[in-house]
Amino acid sequence: AVVAAGQAATSGPGQASEHSEVALAANESDSNVITATAVPQASQFAATASSGAAPSSAPQVLNIADPNDLSQFSNLLAKGQRFSDERAAREAAARRPLFALPAIGAYTSNFGARWGTLHAGVDIAGPIGTPILAVADGVVIDSGPASGFGMWIRLQHADGTVTVYGHIDQSMVTVGQQVMAGDQIATMGNRGFSTGPHLHFEVHLGGTDKIDPVPWLATRGISLGTTRD
Repeated sequence: AVVAAGQAATSGPGQASEHSEVALAANESDSNVITATAVPQASQFAATASSGAAPSSAPQVLNIADPNDLSQFSNLLAKGQRFSDERAAREAAARRPLFALPAIGAYTSNFGARWGTLHAGVDIAGPIGTPILAVADGVVIDSGPASGFGMWIRLQHADGTVTVYGHIDQSMVTVGQQVMAGDQIATMGNRGFSTGPHLHFEVHLGGTDKIDPVPWLATRGISLGTTRD
């Protein structure tokens, strides 16, 4: 007010009225000044922005799309897995041999007369526990004890031929089981009337006619090699 009075003394009449208005404004109560200046600018902007609509205290709800149904993708993955498994099985079957060597070892005895009797098969010698394999696809018709052989396995094949695996140490198949060429069916042993660990292998055409296994195997691409006594 003092400043305003000094300025009024040095100013013209027009300026005095302006300064008097300033003085009157300065004389307003302090509480009014605090109230006027305490309003945040953010509130002022909010009031301006919402002047066209009535204020609402309810929370805003956002529209969210429904989640995708993932079951269809699970079905597609399952179908793809089945297709992959079936294709792998077909490829594995295509790579399987039609015939296999019954055991790895030394060809020690051939088919024919021996010690006054018929030696109706061939002998393949090797350590006890050597894997014995099915020579062709077939079904197990015998698996267990057998006279002279100690233990044996007999397989019947699709054309009626029966193959015999004697002097085995341990059978790995059961009667009625389907096997494929190259599947391990037993381990080599020294049971029964045996002069050492070996496999005695026979081929019976029609299940009864005992023939020399060497040419039978040769026509199927299997060679035992030369005999080693």
